[in-house]
Amino acid sequence: MTSPARRPVSSLIPDIWEIFDASWPFGTRHPMHIEDYVEKNAYVVRAELPGLDPAKDISVSATDGTLTITAQREETKQEQQRSEFRYGSFSRTVSLPVGADTEKISAKYEKGILEVRVPLAAPPEERKIQIDVQPE
Repeated sequence: MTSPARRPVSSLIPDIWEIFDASWPFGTRHPMHIEDYVEKNAYVVRAELPGLDPAKDISVSATDGTLTITAQREETKQEQQRSEFRYGSFSRTVSLPVGADTEKISAKYEKGILEVRVPLAAPPEERKIQIDVQPE
């Protein structure tokens, strides 16, 4: 089976596949895909950022109970180019869970995946509160 031929980008009529790649009215499709979970007293956020140099294209910051990942992808123009890559600056911000230790956050980048680990303090134990009953 052959796939349909795709027109060059310079065509006056938009490529039908671009319609499916665009944002939908019910939610957004973000250029940075992430996943997050809690594992062994750490909150972990993983972001797909292939083809970027983590030393110059990616930054991670934490402030006021949030974690922000920012990335920048520069476009290199080629003659007769067709590109479905997303270029420019984009970021994702997630709320940190209670007990997040922002002083000990670590991040690593491997095979196009950025992994940020935020240590979590042990949750406080439940404390029973004595109720004083006043005589009537």
